[in-house]
Amino acid sequence: MIKIKISWVAFIFTTVFVCTPLLTQAQNPYQTRNHHFGVSGGNVKDITQSFCCSGTLGSLVTAGGTQYVLSNNHVLARQDRATTGENISQPGLIDNGCQPAAIVADYTAAVPLGNNVDCALAGLRSGKMDSTGFIEGIGTISSNVKAPAIGLAVEKSGRTTGTTTGTIGSIHTSVNVQYQIRCGSGRIYTISYADQVVINSNSFSAGGDSGSLIVTSNAACHRPVALLFAGSSSTTIGNPIREVLNKLGGVLGTSVSFVGSACPASPMEEFEAQQMQLPQEALDDASRVLEQNRHDLMSRLGVLGVGLGVLEDNSVPAIVVYVDNTSSANPQVPAQIDNVPIRLVITDPFIAF
Repeated sequence: MIKIKISWVAFIFTTVFVCTPLLTQAQNPYQTRNHHFGVSGGNVKDITQSFCCSGTLGSLVTAGGTQYVLSNNHVLARQDRATTGENISQPGLIDNGCQPAAIVADYTAAVPLGNNVDCALAGLRSGKMDSTGFIEGIGTISSNVKAPAIGLAVEKSGRTTGTTTGTIGSIHTSVNVQYQIRCGSGRIYTISYADQVVINSNSFSAGGDSGSLIVTSNAACHRPVALLFAGSSSTTIGNPIREVLNKLGGVLGTSVSFVGSACPASPMEEFEAQQMQLPQEALDDASRVLEQNRHDLMSRLGVLGVGLGVLEDNSVPAIVVYVDNTSSANPQVPAQIDNVPIRLVITDPFIAF
């Protein structure tokens, strides 16, 4: 989620500026009024004396005959502080001079933070967003989800960086993610997550893209893979989408599914999307060694995350260790454990953005 500082002088200028017909910003479909998903939005109460915050209204789901906007807890539910019925606007406050724009949904429910997912739902108001679930820059998606896999080609549409593509760098990843209790103010705290999806890229996402749906990069059938909620300047982190749907279903008391078409991918499409074909025996061995050493590696000062991935040349499976480049600690990590290589990825702290 992204925040913007409130300035009364700037606010007056912005108010005039957004009314100008030739506004350059209006040419950005991700940050202005848009009936599609994968665009700017958020809770209109996500504002403090100095800052306002927004994220991305990622996608459309259905449960019990009702359509809901799917995004993050920290985008729609204000980190467990929202009450049922709070207004959700599109675009978000940051793209409308820190003032509410069109109200498109009403906050409904969230999985409380600390339960390994960062997700929430808002009941869609009739006629306010595309009822087919069309995602800006991507189109309609499949109602069938896809399990994350190393090397899987993916894409997303988000408020800040628009539509981007990448590949999954690690799965089954433990990460420590920083949050700030209120928009731009309050204490910073950390939540630990397990079994997360990580894309190693400095261009896949940025602050404000939280809530984006990560899907397979396959023009014939975009299948949901993960819900983007955090990252750093060189990584993006997502909750596996099956866990998101299952836990939201538990909160609502009914199953949750994506609004989309049933388009099971053909074997060729699966092969093209799964760009890396790694030996299963080697993957199983690396996974076993990872589980045996996960706690020890995560407990080392300066380590932000640990997951299952590959060496930089994509030759063999490896344990991926994410190391904090802002920490004075220099974690002593071996080059390999039980003949499974370790790949170090140097990055800055993971932040819910």
